[in-house]
Amino acid sequence: MTSPLAGRIHDALPQTQCKRCGYPDCLGYARAVAVGEADINQCPPGGVEGVVRLAAITGRAIKPIDPDFGAEGPRTLAFIDEDWCIGCTLCIAACPVDAIVGSNKRMHTVVEAHCTGCELCLPVCPVDCIPLVNVSGEAAGWQAWSSEQALHARVRYEQRSVRLAREEQEHALRLQAKAERKVSDIAAHSQHTDPVVLARKRSIIEAALERARAKRTPS
Repeated sequence: MTSPLAGRIHDALPQTQCKRCGYPDCLGYARAVAVGEADINQCPPGGVEGVVRLAAITGRAIKPIDPDFGAEGPRTLAFIDEDWCIGCTLCIAACPVDAIVGSNKRMHTVVEAHCTGCELCLPVCPVDCIPLVNVSGEAAGWQAWSSEQALHARVRYEQRSVRLAREEQEHALRLQAKAERKVSDIAAHSQHTDPVVLARKRSIIEAALERARAKRTPS
């Protein structure tokens, strides 16, 4: 549940989803700021102007970006060196806004219009084939990033979150169906013939299925 204050803070963030603030996403940081668990100067992509915006919303004092979380800088875009890319898909999985396209063992490409410069693809690349390019010159923070771009990034991040949740649920349902088939005819799916062993295996599978069903049932 997001409070009205957290919602206003979230709306004022650049939505790069870079995790530099110490939280898993911009919404997590907004919620932490709203309840006083995080300060207003932990978002380098927002820069000084971002701190001013959050200060106006929260009533806290304006202060410099905390260097422990990084420094304000120009907007960057990630590019993939075609000569070195091995198609491992790790960068695709790491990108919070689905800005990288490609498939296993095929070259990947960054869609510039979607890239937020979050840099999360860099540490996962095993061959270091992703350089960053300055695309805003001297402009930094909100001077290098528009409200329209922030909204675009936020929408893509939320769409990705919905997709991942759906895929996780579909995967869980496939596993459940597989387990149910096994438990319906446990003898045919086991090398054991001892009725006691089969009964124990059945009870283990049924207990696992019950836990899985309970986990998916809203409380």
